[in-house]
Amino acid sequence: MLLDQLATPAVLVDRRRLLNNIERVQQIAGAAGIGLRPHAKTHKSPVIAKWQIDRGAVGICCAKLGEAEVFAGAGIANIRLPYPINPVHAPRVIALMERASISIIVDHLSVARAWSDAMHAAGRMLDVLVKVDVGFHRCGIDPDRGAVEFIQAVAALSGLRVRGLLSHAGHAYRATSANELADIAAREVDLLVALQARAAAAGVPLDEISVGATPTLRFSATERGITELRPGNYVYFDRTQVTLGSASLDECALTVLATIVSKPSADRIILDCGSKTLSSDLAPHGEGYGVVLTRDGSAIDHSLSIERLSEEHATVGVRGGTPLEPGDLVRVLPNHSCVVSNLVDDIRLVDDGRVVETLPVSARGKIT
Repeated sequence: MLLDQLATPAVLVDRRRLLNNIERVQQIAGAAGIGLRPHAKTHKSPVIAKWQIDRGAVGICCAKLGEAEVFAGAGIANIRLPYPINPVHAPRVIALMERASISIIVDHLSVARAWSDAMHAAGRMLDVLVKVDVGFHRCGIDPDRGAVEFIQAVAALSGLRVRGLLSHAGHAYRATSANELADIAAREVDLLVALQARAAAAGVPLDEISVGATPTLRFSATERGITELRPGNYVYFDRTQVTLGSASLDECALTVLATIVSKPSADRIILDCGSKTLSSDLAPHGEGYGVVLTRDGSAIDHSLSIERLSEEHATVGVRGGTPLEPGDLVRVLPNHSCVVSNLVDDIRLVDDGRVVETLPVSARGKIT
C-alpha cells in the first residue's frame, strides 16, 4: 500500500530506522558490558519488544501493570516495573509472577511493608529495587538522608528480595548542552555507586545499579558501576531528542502522516492531526507541537509552524507562503513519540514509501 492510500492521520514508523536504532543501542550496551532493558511504554508493542530481546535485551520495563499483563500474555518472560505500584494491586502482581519474572520498585517503607505482607501471605518472594531520587525530584528516596537505613529496613522484610538501586534522571530533559547531559549522567552514577558502597558496608550487598533515560544514554554507557540501562524513546526518537542532541533527524523513525483539510488564508493551513494524535506535549527549548517535514522527509520545513492544537485540528502558521493546498499530505515529527503511541490503535511500518506491515499497539490505554 502506498502512503497516499492511507486514511489520515496515520502513525508511520520507518522500519529500517527502527531496527537500526534497536541494534545500535544494543551494541552500545553490549560494548560496555551493561544489560539493556528497554522501556516498552514507548512502543507498547510485543512484536517490537521481541525484536529488542532477540537482539540481546535482558527483558523490558513497563510503566503500568496493565502493560505488563499484555506483554506477559505475549510471552515476554522478564518484566520490570520502575513505577511505584501500590500494594492494592498485589493479586495482579502475584498472578503476573506465574507467567514472568517480575520486579518492582519501592521508595516508601509503609508501601514496602504492605508488599512484604502480601508476598508472605502468598508464600512468594518478590524482587524489588529501591528507587533513588538523583535530581528529578519526582519519586525515590533521598540518597543523603536515611537512605542506608531505608535499604536495611526493606532488606529485613520477609517476602521481598532487594536486588539493587534504580533511578531515572528525568531532569536531563531540561538540559541545554551535551556537557550538561554528561554531568547529569555522571552525577547519577556517582550517587548510586556511593549509596551501594554504604549499603554494603552496613551489611546489605546490592547487585544491580539500573539507570534509564534516552537523553543521557550515550553518557551513562561510559560510566563504571552500572549494570542496566533502561532507555525507551530510542526506538523511535522524536523532536525532543533531536532538540536535546540525542538523535539526528534521520534517526527518527516515527512520524505522523496528515492531510491539509483547510487553507483559510495565505498564512494559515489546517491539518487533520490534533491533540488526539500529536498530544499536547511541548518540546524543551522548542516552540510548537511538533514540526512539519519537507516533502521528502529529509529536513524540517521552517516556513511552517504548528502553533495551536484542537482535538482534531492542528493550526499551522505559514511564513513566506506555501504551495500546499487542501488534500495534500504532510509528515509531522511529533514532540513526544511515546504519547503518540498511546493515542492510536496501530502503527504502519513503512519502507521506501510503502506500507509493509501494520502492527497493533497492543498495550495502548493500559493506565492501571
